[in-house]
Parts: sequence; C-alpha cells; structure tokens
Amino acid sequence: MPCRVRQGLCKFCIFARCAAPVSTKTATPTSSFAKTRSRSAPRPTPETTGVVRVAAIQMASGPNVSANLAEAERLIQMAAATGARLVALPEYFAIMGLKDTDKVAVREQPGKGPIQAFLAAQAKKHGIWLVGGSVPLECGEPDKVYNSCLVYNDKGRLVARYDKIHLFGLSLGAEQYREETTIKPGRRVVVVDSPFGRMGLSICYDLRFPELYRAMGAVDLILVPSAFTATTGKAHFETLIRARAIENLAYVIAPAQGGYHLSGRETHGDTMIVDPWGNILDRLPRGSGVVTAGINRAYQESLRASLPALKHRTLNCGDPELVELIKAI
Repeated sequence: MPCRVRQGLCKFCIFARCAAPVSTKTATPTSSFAKTRSRSAPRPTPETTGVVRVAAIQMASGPNVSANLAEAERLIQMAAATGARLVALPEYFAIMGLKDTDKVAVREQPGKGPIQAFLAAQAKKHGIWLVGGSVPLECGEPDKVYNSCLVYNDKGRLVARYDKIHLFGLSLGAEQYREETTIKPGRRVVVVDSPFGRMGLSICYDLRFPELYRAMGAVDLILVPSAFTATTGKAHFETLIRARAIENLAYVIAPAQGGYHLSGRETHGDTMIVDPWGNILDRLPRGSGVVTAGINRAYQESLRASLPALKHRTLNCGDPELVELIKAI
C-alpha cells in the first residue's frame, strides 16, 4: 500500500510505489464503514491567529522493535515536514508481538532503553513535542509491564508519563483478549500543560470510560493512542472519539494501529483528529501514514463561550449519595 501524508508532499518515502505529490485537498475522506457528516459550528473570526499544526501517525507494527522504530522514524519525519509541532504515535508502536508476552520480553526501565532513547532523539532532532503512544515499562512484576504513554518536549526531555488505567478484555467468539495477564494498571490521571494547551493523556480502552476525562478537568487536547480490534473499532471507535471531543469541547488526537499484524490480529485503524464540535478534521482508514490538522485555541474558546457546558457540570460521579434507588418491584 502506498504511504500517505495529508497537507503536503511525501518527500521522504522509501516505498517504491509511492506517488510523488500527495493531494492537498481538504475534503474529509470516508472511513471504512461510514461517511462523516460535518456539523455546523460557530466560525472563528477572520482575525483569529495562533493555529498550531498537529499530526497523528498510523502504523501496522510487527514483532521486531528495530523495524518498527525505523518505520516510526520515517513517519515522524513526514509529519514534521508538514510543520506539525505536536506528533503522536499509536499504542504499541514499537512492538505488536506474535504473542502477548513479547512486550514483556522487551520491557524497559523508566528512563533507559532503545525505545525511550529513540523518542527523545526524534523529539530533539525535529524540534517537536512527541507522544510515544505506549511503551512497555517495568512494573515490579516479572510477568507484567506498565503500558505507558510518554510525552517528550521539543528538547527531547521526558515531561509526562501516563500508565494505562483501564485494561481491555474481550470474549467474543474466537476473539479473546485479557490485557490484565501481561499489564499492570496505572492509578493516576495525568494532565500536561504544554505550549498547545492543557493535554489529557489516555490509551485505547480508556476511551470507553468518560469519567476518566471528566477527572481531567477542562483540557484543551485529549490524546488517545489506540490499537482497537477490527470488530470493536468498526462498531464504536469513531462514535467514542467524537463523543469525547463533544462532551469535553476539546480537540481529540487519536493515532491508531491499522491493518493486519504477523500475529494474525487485525486492528481497526481510522486514525483521526477531531475538533471540539465533533467534526473530523482528517482521518486515515487503513495502512501506515500521517494525518494532520490545525489546532485553533481561539476557535475552541469561542465554542466554550457560546456553549458553556463545562461550567454547567453539577454532578460528582464518584459520590454515591447522589444516586437515589427506588425499589418499585
């Protein structure tokens, strides 16, 4: 499959079959399962400035860490060439093993190891903020890891780490997944103040738990690096991503694994960037590539002023006294 980068030329492609110029049309491509309908929203004023370009990378990673890092490097370079100042990689970008325990075998100590060194070097080289979708880190248990989202600033310094809280489990016919067998859950919600606004960190299955995002407070960007299965992704991925954007009036950046993996697993893909009104600004249904969009904080603030839903929140979901159970039978 040819590589793809939106809003520019693929100057750095190593695929022999890649077409040289890439379309810069702004029409939103359709997903693999549904068309996207744009929803009208208040327009930013003509004098609005300060738009920042961000990018989300889609991969179909395999069991070889070195090969995956080489592919990630190529895609990061493509993203940086578009002018993106924030670039996000998908969950498991460095390894999608033949079996679940493969990621445990390549786990790294915090602050040490080739995967973390790679992320730091790429961030510094390109002068970008780089989100390492997830990296397997030691957790103190020999047969498990933390599945950790790492954020590096444009100097190559680690500024934030989020350990995935909600662990995926699925028993649906031949599909069986139990992340708790190899992953230790995190316990802390992580929010990062950045030059692009306040960013809330989450990973994949976290997307199904809106209380996590409520706990973040008023964040401007939400990161959701993912490796959704083809089955659950087709049913729910777009709906959940757009819902998190709408209910939090936040931009959502969702880099994903998308394609067939050597293990036999198929991931959904559909990497996308969504604005605070729920509009999909760019997306890539399948295959390796880069999607980009502009983050307009002034536009976001105008939406929040017009629809101040974040100020209208009154319930604390963790307070059991707010629930009245009426036994009518």
